[in-house]
Amino acid sequence: MSKWGFFHPIEIRYADIDAQRHVNNARYFAYMEQARAKFVQALGLWSGEDFDAIGFILAEQSCTYNAPITYRHRIQIGVRTTRLGRKSFELAYSFQDQETGQELAIGRTVLVAYDYQAAQSVPLPDSWRDALGAHSESATA
Repeated sequence: MSKWGFFHPIEIRYADIDAQRHVNNARYFAYMEQARAKFVQALGLWSGEDFDAIGFILAEQSCTYNAPITYRHRIQIGVRTTRLGRKSFELAYSFQDQETGQELAIGRTVLVAYDYQAAQSVPLPDSWRDALGAHSESATA
């Protein structure tokens, strides 16, 4: 199995392109957010309906740009777990050209298990730990 067991296709919109004729750097974070939401939905950890029940909050994010993404690109984003902590976890993202497999960018996020009703971090639930662990670097290598 590929180390990227989950992929989400991203449509490049005309509005995503900046004056340099490639996807604006800020859009990469929106693409990661969309792939992350689809990833946790695919794992059965969030229904996509109740935003108070999403169960985590973004603490940190980064992106390394390897090659420009243009309007013509058909891309997909691979998502996997790279670290599980007591209250947090890390996800890695691979922006890939769907036709060639070229890695156009890589991203990383740190997410904290969070109870939105209590407005505080909480320990990572065992169900999340199991599901995220099954899509980790070591599980898919």
